Amino acid sequence: MPFTVRRVALAAALLLGLHAAHAQEATPTPALPNSAMDAPLFYQLLIGELELSNGQAGVAFQVLLDAARRTGDEELFKRVVNIALQARAGDQALLAARAWGETVPTSVEAPQMVVQLLALMNKPAEVPQPLATLLSIAPAEQRPGFIAALPRLFQRSPDPKAVLAALGPVLQAQTGALKPAALYTEARLSLNAGENGRALTLTRELQAAMPDGDDAMQLAVDLLPAEPQAEALITARLQQKPEQHALRQAYARALVQAQRPAEAAREFRLLTTATPDNPAPWLALGAIELELKHAAAAEAALREGLKRLDTPAAGTDAEIRARAEGRQQAWLMLSQAAEQRGDLKAADAALQKVDGAGIDVQFRRASLLARQGKLADARKLLQPAADASDADVRARLLAEAQLLREQRDYGASLSVLKTATERFKDDTDLIYEQAMMSEKLGHFDEMEGLLRKVIELKPYYHHAYNALGYSLAERNQRLPEAKQLIERALKLAPGEPFIVDSLGWVEFRLGNLPEAAKLLRQAHTGRPDAEIAAHLGEVLWASGAQDEARSILQDAAQRDPRNEALRETLDRLKVRP
Repeated sequence: MPFTVRRVALAAALLLGLHAAHAQEATPTPALPNSAMDAPLFYQLLIGELELSNGQAGVAFQVLLDAARRTGDEELFKRVVNIALQARAGDQALLAARAWGETVPTSVEAPQMVVQLLALMNKPAEVPQPLATLLSIAPAEQRPGFIAALPRLFQRSPDPKAVLAALGPVLQAQTGALKPAALYTEARLSLNAGENGRALTLTRELQAAMPDGDDAMQLAVDLLPAEPQAEALITARLQQKPEQHALRQAYARALVQAQRPAEAAREFRLLTTATPDNPAPWLALGAIELELKHAAAAEAALREGLKRLDTPAAGTDAEIRARAEGRQQAWLMLSQAAEQRGDLKAADAALQKVDGAGIDVQFRRASLLARQGKLADARKLLQPAADASDADVRARLLAEAQLLREQRDYGASLSVLKTATERFKDDTDLIYEQAMMSEKLGHFDEMEGLLRKVIELKPYYHHAYNALGYSLAERNQRLPEAKQLIERALKLAPGEPFIVDSLGWVEFRLGNLPEAAKLLRQAHTGRPDAEIAAHLGEVLWASGAQDEARSILQDAAQRDPRNEALRETLDRLKVRP
C-alpha cells in the first residue's frame, strides 16, 4: 500500500524534526515571528499534498481549496487552480478562481484568472462581469493592457462572432484613457469575426484618437487584403512619416498577400533606397520581380541582397541561421531567374550553391532536367521515398503535376492529380488543380463538377468561383451566371487582380467594352501578368486603340513568351512579338 508507506515515512520525518527541535531547546535561539498556521491548518495542508502525491487530485483540490478559503492566501489559491488545470478539470479551476475573488475581493489576479479560464473554456458570454471587476480594481496603468490582451486570449475561439457579441458592449462602454485600447480590441475582434466594415470604422476612430500611434496602422495593414479602403490610412501615414520603414515593409507584404505584386515591388524599391544595407528588402524585391517574370531585375535585386548577407556580421545563433537560410533562398531564386532567361547552364550553377534536398530544390533540379528533354529523369527525382510522410507525398505529387503542366503534358498531369485526390480525399487544393487540368483537356463537365465540389467543401474558396466563372466567360456560355460567380469571388477576395481580370473579361463577352477596359487596366496595373495583358490587349484592339494594344502585347511577350493565352492572342491579331 504505497499511500500508507508514504504517509508513515513523512510522519517519521516530522517526528525526527520535532525531536531535533526538542534537543536544541536548551540552546537559546532568537525569537521567530508567530505563524498564522495553526495545527489543524498544517494538518489540512499536509493531507492535501499527500493526496496529490498519491494521485488523488480531486481530494487534494477539495482539501486545499477549503484551506485557501479559510486563510485567504493567494498563493494557495494559485496552487489549487493549477492542480485543477493539471488534471484538465476546467470547471474546478474556474470554481477555485471565482472562490479566490470572493475571498479576496481586492485581488487583481483573481478576476484576471477568471477571464483567462473563461477564454480557455470558450465561454465569452460569462466574461463581461469578471472583466468589469478587473477593470474596476486594477491599477489605472494596467487596465489598457488587460483590454488589449482579449483578442489574444480568444484567438482560437471557434466562434469569433460570439466573442464579439459578448465583449462588444463592454468595450463600447469604455471612456477616457481606456477608449483607445477598447477601440483597438473591438476592431481586432471584428476583424477576427469577419466584420471588416466595422473593423475599418473602429480603426479610423482609433487613428483619430491616437494619430501618432501604431495600433491603427497595424489594424489597417491586416485589413488591407479584405478591405481596400484601409489602404488610405497607411498611405497617408507614410506620406507624413516616410521614415517609418517597418510600416512600409508591412504594407508591402500586405500588398503581396492581396495579389498586387507590382505595387508591392514599388514599396520594396523605396525600402532598398531608404535602407540599402538591409538584405531583407532586396530579397523580397527579387522574389516579386521573379514572380512578375522580370528575370534581369530579379537577378539584380537578389545579388544585391546576397552582398549584404555575405558581409560578416555578429549576431545571435538565430540571426546567423536566418542569414544562412536567406543565402540558400537567394541562390534558389537566382537559379529560377536564369531558367526564365533560358540560360540553363547559369541556372544549374546557381543551384549547385544550394544545400539540402527539400522539395523546392528538388523541383528546380527536376525542372532543369525536363527543359533538357530528360522528363523521365525529372519525374523520378520527385518520387517520394517508401517511408515518406503524408505531407511529403502530397507535396511531391503536386510538384510532379506542376512539372508536367509546365511541359504541357496535361494528360499526365491530370493522372498524377487523380492519384493524389484518391489518396487525399476532400483536399480542396488537389481537387481544384485536378479541375484546372480537366479544363485544359476540354473536359468541361468534369471541371465544373470538381469546382462545385470544392465550393461545397469550402464555400469561401474564391479560386473555385473565379475559375468556374472565367471558364464560362471564356467559352461565351451562361454569361449572367459567370458574372455572378466572379462577383462572388471578388467579394471574398476584394481587388485581387486575377479576379478583376475575369470580371473584365466577362464584361467584354457581354459587350460592355468601356467597363471591360477599365477593369482590365486595373488588373494589369496591380499585376502585369501575360494573360491579363492578353485580355487587355484584346479589349483595346476591339475598342480601336490598336497601337496601345500592340504595345501592351509586345511588352508582355518579352517577359513571358511561352504563355499560351498571349501567344494565341498575338497570332489571332497578327501582332509580332
